[in-house]
Amino acid sequence: MADELTPETPDSEEEPLKQRKNGLYPGVSDELAENMKSGWADTELRDLQPIAQAAHTAARRAALSARFPGERLVVPAGNLKTRANDTEYSFRAASEYAYLTGNQTEDGVLVLEPKADGEGHDATLYLLPRSDRENGEFWLSGQGELWVGRRHSLSEAATLYGIPTGDVRELPGKLSGATGPVRVVRGYDAGVEKALTDKVTAERDEELRVFLSEARLVKDDFEIAELEKACASTARGFEDVVKVLDKAEATSERYIEGTFFLRARVEGNDVGYGSICAAGPHACTLHWVRNDGPVRPGDLLLLDAGVETRELYTADVTRTLPISGTFTDLQRKIYDAVYEAQEAGIAAVKPGAAFRDFHDAAQRVLAEKLVEWGLLEGPVERVLELGLQRRWTLHGTGHMLGMDVHDCAAARTEAYVGGTLEPGMCLTVEPGLYFQTDDLTVPEEYRGIGVRIEDDILVTEDGNRNLSDGLPRRSDEVEAWMAGLKG
Repeated sequence: MADELTPETPDSEEEPLKQRKNGLYPGVSDELAENMKSGWADTELRDLQPIAQAAHTAARRAALSARFPGERLVVPAGNLKTRANDTEYSFRAASEYAYLTGNQTEDGVLVLEPKADGEGHDATLYLLPRSDRENGEFWLSGQGELWVGRRHSLSEAATLYGIPTGDVRELPGKLSGATGPVRVVRGYDAGVEKALTDKVTAERDEELRVFLSEARLVKDDFEIAELEKACASTARGFEDVVKVLDKAEATSERYIEGTFFLRARVEGNDVGYGSICAAGPHACTLHWVRNDGPVRPGDLLLLDAGVETRELYTADVTRTLPISGTFTDLQRKIYDAVYEAQEAGIAAVKPGAAFRDFHDAAQRVLAEKLVEWGLLEGPVERVLELGLQRRWTLHGTGHMLGMDVHDCAAARTEAYVGGTLEPGMCLTVEPGLYFQTDDLTVPEEYRGIGVRIEDDILVTEDGNRNLSDGLPRRSDEVEAWMAGLKG
């Protein structure tokens, strides 16, 4: 990895030149600096078209404007975060920002300025402009395009996103001098928040965050298409994994993680969350993301993974697979119980149903099975009332899905978990049974078996649609599918 000449990001267009004159750029002569100013072709892109979701983001901004009339609204993308020393994590724009703009670049800020007549807002997308060739920033600065690649000019960005643009380096001064009520989405850009310190309150800012979370509860056509795309890529990623299970057996769970990641990067932006590649007893750890354990024939593999599309919508799918290709009798009994619970949960997903209905339906089936197997003393109503099944079911049966894997997390209880389902909502249905290796309340042969089945379910006008049904769920179908892939 090349070592940068620049000691820090420039604060102004003149900074690289000043630093060079002050001796902060070793080896840069006046002659070289002058030579680097000229001889470059005009690369401005003049035939751009707006991004596919531009009309959708405009409608989302209009809804936001209507909710907070007369107030300045500030929504940052976020900044690069240090991974170690002078290297950063890959950047992923804040969901609120990407939802309203379609832009994904670091340091961007969307500002909705109330119009003078009080009728709506004027939106401006503040971005870092293209590298300046005249002052040397394009090759001397760590943010210059010879270091990190070309970025769009402000005029190009305005065309792409359908929003007037401004230089983000000028924004702190504009915000510091702003008057009137202001709200900001917190937690993404400390510099923006500092500029607004004496102008915002946590309570008012939380109202903005909650609104933007609840606005994503019902997906528009563009979002549904992205979720369909994410699920299709995820299904192909699961197929990739099955084809290389022999290689995972020779190495570790990391081979599974790497295999799925390749599909996510080729067809999407990334994985939507840390892949859970849990073989054997690791399947009993709900969020096992270390993925460093052995993959053994005869054990189960619980694979919980999702591709995030290039527009930042993620799938969230789980399959529990017999590593050898065939379930044992006990594994099949537990798997089929979870499948039956998932079927009941999916059937409960429909418009007008309470959000909690699908959880209750799945939990009832699992409680019935646990009583039937003699692991709990009935009746089932008593088990459910006391929540006794939760020793082995552990978690809720699903959550909203979208740009975040646990989407709409800031929504009010009455709008989300205490609300009702509407067409356009997308959620997971993911019951599971987990028998820990040290659980002395179950027969020894149960211990170390964990099963979860998860699908992404869209609420439709007349019921629901399984977006991830490209992957089999029934135990016999899973075995046949695996056999076909392994050849």
